[in-house]
Amino acid sequence: MDFPLSIPAILRRVEAHFGAKTIASRRADRSISHAAYADVVDRSFRLARALRDLGVKPGDRVATLAWASQEHLEAYLGVPSAGAVLHTLNLRLHHDDLIYIVNDAEDRVLLVDECLLPLWEKVRPQVGISHVVVMTRTGAAPLPPGALDYEEFLSGSPRLTPDPIDELQAAAMCYTSGTTGRPKGVLYSHRAIVLHSMAAGFRDSLAIGEDDTVLPIVPMFHVNAWGLPFTAALFGSRQVFPGPFLDPVSVLELLVKERVTVTAGVPTVWLGVLQELDRNPGAYDLSALRAIAVGGSAAPVSMIRGYQERHGIAIVHAWGMTELTPLGTLCRVPSSMAGASEEERYRYRGKQGTPLPYVEVRARGDNGLVPWDGETMGELEVRGPWVASSYYNTQGPDERFTGDGWFRTGDIVTIAPNGCIEIADRAKDLVKSGGEWISTVALENALMGHPSVAEAAVIAIPHPKWDERPLAVVVLKAGQSAAQEDLLAHLAPHFAKWWLPDAIEFASEIPRTSAGKFKKSALRETFRDRYQKV
Repeated sequence: MDFPLSIPAILRRVEAHFGAKTIASRRADRSISHAAYADVVDRSFRLARALRDLGVKPGDRVATLAWASQEHLEAYLGVPSAGAVLHTLNLRLHHDDLIYIVNDAEDRVLLVDECLLPLWEKVRPQVGISHVVVMTRTGAAPLPPGALDYEEFLSGSPRLTPDPIDELQAAAMCYTSGTTGRPKGVLYSHRAIVLHSMAAGFRDSLAIGEDDTVLPIVPMFHVNAWGLPFTAALFGSRQVFPGPFLDPVSVLELLVKERVTVTAGVPTVWLGVLQELDRNPGAYDLSALRAIAVGGSAAPVSMIRGYQERHGIAIVHAWGMTELTPLGTLCRVPSSMAGASEEERYRYRGKQGTPLPYVEVRARGDNGLVPWDGETMGELEVRGPWVASSYYNTQGPDERFTGDGWFRTGDIVTIAPNGCIEIADRAKDLVKSGGEWISTVALENALMGHPSVAEAAVIAIPHPKWDERPLAVVVLKAGQSAAQEDLLAHLAPHFAKWWLPDAIEFASEIPRTSAGKFKKSALRETFRDRYQKV
């Protein structure tokens, strides 16, 4: 049958088979509410009808400015069911960036959390939003003039029975972080989201099933929370949303209270959680937790080992991008390594893994495609049914897309004979010293293996003799001490001498991007003249 792969089909499946399962949401007062999937689906279809009655037409963009919650999930499911395009806005961006993004996307309606209205007020005068609907209200403040109350918006509408939706129609959109220029929009079709959700749930992927409870720590405003809300709904898993509380203790409390089995987020979050677990051994019952998916940047092997050996928790390393909906690869130790040593298995788990089904990879160097030998570096290129073919609202060819239909990721990798990729660096973050490349990722992971180091970022700094040299910025664990000489001695057995940083700077914190990654551009600006007098 010509059966469209669409988000309304996910809602019908959830309602028919998993209606009694619950969604948990941590609220602004730190309380936790629960709602049945059946109610969430009903409210999602009511939201779809209310948007239609407001004048939203197929293809119109409906923006959200919200933390992770039941209501945000209803927008995930309801907006595409109305034939509109869900556009999640990154609330951690500067309001000037938000203004640009809202205007570029031509958003018509905004669903906004009450607690984020002060941020919205900075944006509102310079954008063309027609209607504002305020979610998660506490009643502590009156509605802004002309705004609608979300609960009243839903209660006054019957359910929408969606018209058949073309699976190639846009269902959602996100914008890149814009680290190398203006943010770019990426549209996701219904088909892309459904296929991505299916592949993410497979046994050799995240292995998500009906008996799981899924907690996305990655925000719902960041690449659709890595697609986990869609994946969990498709497979009938319970879902838990943390609201704005992402500190280690709050995360651990949710993991324990809701008996979470699968969770996901960037390494900086899990480094903090690991430190809390190490400080208070036995304080948190995480016996239900079987896997933490980590992506966004490389997970240090020391962190993977720490979770496994000290707390019995498996870290699953993943890689993806906004342009990939977002998952591209995932690292599972293959059966061919059954006889490998523990050290070899940990080393493998520190890589980004093999492509999900239907994602294909290759890498290109200066002289063409590089061999899959696990040693030769090149820029990773990918293609697949949930990989973007172009950016939204752009004219003419884009150098990020090759003439034969592949997407250039900007990540420098090696590819092993079995297709396992290992990221050496972002192209813009590699250090080119005396004509040779140095991987900042490798140095960072090694530094974070030192018992006194909490976080480490390595950057390329201009050098009068060698063009560039590496500099490390290190945050020590509370109550720990280490000198530059100690850290260099820790690195020395593992790297050629010319790879070692010329200096190590100690800091109280490392600046982060809106996605929680290290903001290396800020570090490069701070230390750009560090080696000029050498």
